[in-house]
Amino acid sequence: MPTIIKPFNANERDGWGPATAWKVIRPGHSLGWIEARMDAPLHTNNPTYMRLHTERVGHYYDYDGWTGFGIQNDGFSGIVVTGGAKYDFSMFARPLTAGQTATVRVALVEPQGWGKSPKLLAEDTLSINGSSWSEYHAVLTPTESCAHAALQILSLTVGDMDVDMLSLMPQDTYKGHGLRRDMVQALADLHPKFMRFPGGCVVHGGGDGFWATYRWKNTVGPRYQRQQLKNTWGYNQSMGLGYYEYFQLCEDINMQPLPILPCGVSCQGTNGGWSMRNQAQDVVPMSQMDEWVQDALDLIEWANGDPATSRWAKLRADAGHPASFNLKYLGIGNEEKITPEFAECFKYMYERITAAHPEIIIVGTAGPGSHPGNPDFDNGWKLAEEIGLPILDEHYYEQRDYFLTSRQYDSYPRGRQTKVYLGEYAAKDKKLIDALAEALYLLHVERNGDVVAMTSYAPLFAKRDATNWNPDLIYFDNERTYLACSYYVQQMFGLSSGQYYYGDCVTISDATNLQEQSVILNTKTRTLYVKVCNASADAKTASIDLSRFKGLPKNATKTTLAGQPDDENNYDQHPIAPAVETIRASKSMKLELAPYSFVMLQLTLK
Repeated sequence: MPTIIKPFNANERDGWGPATAWKVIRPGHSLGWIEARMDAPLHTNNPTYMRLHTERVGHYYDYDGWTGFGIQNDGFSGIVVTGGAKYDFSMFARPLTAGQTATVRVALVEPQGWGKSPKLLAEDTLSINGSSWSEYHAVLTPTESCAHAALQILSLTVGDMDVDMLSLMPQDTYKGHGLRRDMVQALADLHPKFMRFPGGCVVHGGGDGFWATYRWKNTVGPRYQRQQLKNTWGYNQSMGLGYYEYFQLCEDINMQPLPILPCGVSCQGTNGGWSMRNQAQDVVPMSQMDEWVQDALDLIEWANGDPATSRWAKLRADAGHPASFNLKYLGIGNEEKITPEFAECFKYMYERITAAHPEIIIVGTAGPGSHPGNPDFDNGWKLAEEIGLPILDEHYYEQRDYFLTSRQYDSYPRGRQTKVYLGEYAAKDKKLIDALAEALYLLHVERNGDVVAMTSYAPLFAKRDATNWNPDLIYFDNERTYLACSYYVQQMFGLSSGQYYYGDCVTISDATNLQEQSVILNTKTRTLYVKVCNASADAKTASIDLSRFKGLPKNATKTTLAGQPDDENNYDQHPIAPAVETIRASKSMKLELAPYSFVMLQLTLK
């Protein structure tokens, strides 16, 4: 018997199911019904498809020229389209009647409300024929812009037809690689040096257990072969954004990729969420750990291997990238409780990966609570030092007072082989004072550059009205991005990286723990950066001595982020943004620091 999923609600709103986001439409009094099936799928990794049973096609005059039976997708609160822009539509389909050719009308419309004909924005007609799955394409060009468009697929032929993998993508994307231009540009403007992905508890399935573990091999190759997956945050991943697209994005922005793989140990909250942090982990038997090791070795081959000799590298080349992605870093694990079982699995993977690829820098995890005194943190560091791990990933989200007052890395042992990667951190609010607290903390991180090798704010992107974690760095809706106050702090630090730190060039009058400073020299660009943060309510004066540096210019670029402590950038107001001006530069300078301000001077040496 065929596997059929029914009945189901074609307008599903609660959770995810076969018809989520789709609804049946019957313009012109057409008749039919739809059915989710799994008996003869497009691919075993993508088992569910939709069958359209068209029983009658109505008359054009009944519905202002609109007819056919089919389905409609309204996107996430509407689909934004631009007049004159081109949108690529594709789908897989097959008619079920031998020798039949089914006519399908694909359209972008603006819904006009109950009982009214939609406004046609763009349309094309496809002829579906043959007896097996085939891919069909159309280019839709809207006649006008619309913020709430919908996509319609209408059968104009009586009979049955299967459809799957319906896609609508703008042709105008960042470097033509399918990602929204404004969102990627906001990321590029941070001047990032690397990107960690796929992110957080997604890696090991989070509270949902091993079945939800992110496996990179299911996210590469043709999209119709990728295995979709619900993640621990409660939404579905189509894997249209998979490892190939992540690596491609890193290359487009000149970031080092830092993929994170699971290590055979689940999140400590498996099947119980984070309220059950002390429950036992699910652990892969050691007899099965070679599979997880092989996943890591195959990923390195996929990213860096020669397509002529490596099957995985050939998969990369077949996708359009024959050249190596030059993978240098590989993370193993994410915030797992550092139990003896975790240590055994991690050591097993680490030893075998480094034996096969000593050139790859392995990044480990310090567990879910990355402060000294936390048992997982202490056990994570003990394990790292035992095996000589190059980098250990620490995570912590704290109230602003922690970042305002703590200087965790000042007390770390010097000369330790294992360096710190502060991989996830943020103050737990979105106000200017939180951003300044993070700036203070990052200035102390720069002072401890011999201890901390890398930092990355998290999370990065969040969809407006669909956010389950705050704060985030870049918010977005269907039309634009919204930059948090912390975004500009990250941007200023991303711009001002270098090779040398000087801690004795700036003196701040009446300094407290609410003021920090650093001077960074980038020898590659011969640029000097002076950063000073004042997170207090009092004005301060910074005395700057740059006499040790040769070739000082006459002018410096001054960037200031300032405002009231409770100022916050949101969807309706954006009061916080850097002010940029040119000032005179000299070997000895005075810099007036307004209350609640972060200032950066940029000087290009001659």
